[in-house]
Amino acid sequence: MKGIRVHRHGGPETLEMEDMPVPRPGKGEALVRLEAIGVNFIDIYQRAGLYRLPLPFTPGNEGAGTVADTGPETAGVAAGDRVAYAGAIGSYAEYAVVPAWRLVRIPEGFDPPSAAAAMLQGMTAHYLTHSTCPLSAGDTCLVHAAAGGVGLLLTQMAKRLGARVIGTVSTRVKAALAREFGADEVILYSEQDFESEVKRLTGGKGVRAVYDSVGRDTFEKSLGCLAPRGILALYGQASGPVPPFDPQVLNAKGGLFLTRPSLGHYTATREELLSRANDVLGWAAAGELKIRIGARFPLAEASDAHRALAGRETTGKVLLIP
Repeated sequence: MKGIRVHRHGGPETLEMEDMPVPRPGKGEALVRLEAIGVNFIDIYQRAGLYRLPLPFTPGNEGAGTVADTGPETAGVAAGDRVAYAGAIGSYAEYAVVPAWRLVRIPEGFDPPSAAAAMLQGMTAHYLTHSTCPLSAGDTCLVHAAAGGVGLLLTQMAKRLGARVIGTVSTRVKAALAREFGADEVILYSEQDFESEVKRLTGGKGVRAVYDSVGRDTFEKSLGCLAPRGILALYGQASGPVPPFDPQVLNAKGGLFLTRPSLGHYTATREELLSRANDVLGWAAAGELKIRIGARFPLAEASDAHRALAGRETTGKVLLIP
């Protein structure tokens, strides 16, 4: 089969297409023939070495396709099942071996590319809005990168819960997209100071939650946007890691909460995984949650996909197609 390998940490050029043997599923595992592969910032962090994995490795944490084979003592899936998953490394290939407990059946009438686009980012938006900082009617939240893959889904889920959404974006085209997906207010951070705008839009009160995937460039002002006892959920670092800071800042700004969650901690059991995935895929299949696929690249062009995502050239989800 064809697959992408990383032999050294570095830039997009380290993503190399190779001929590889088709892997064999072991105990409790399934072999999935992939039809669509999700591209996420965690892939970039792992490729660059910000998140260290033993070398060499096949990147990718998300995919969708059809079960081709199962290993011994594998329950819950069988050959021919249409499945999607997130949280198992090695999806940048034509086939991937995945722990069976991580596989979720794709609803009837829902295609694998849409399922691959929904899993990791959809469940991320789900845990952020339903568990990390549960939103209620009347709450106001700030969503950074509101036209990105998570941002568009997070905005829709916040609106389902009755919250008011303020989004930040870099261009007017992205601003229009964020509004189309439900954002009540959109701040063009390339032209406006988002902290000042949030204070103006909330009458000086601030927001209950800031969902921040940007990191270093937004961190300090994100704290400044929060109402007393508000929560900053820092779930990514697209602009780089946040430097060390004094926790006393949280007290001085109103007894704030800071958390750095990840999807793995919110899908640690089969029951929690299915609860979130079935919500996301069910809403999407019913047309209640819009999935935007912003770009599709052939698997051989994985390096171009990484450049586009890191360069903030994309909106919605980026997919690789084997």
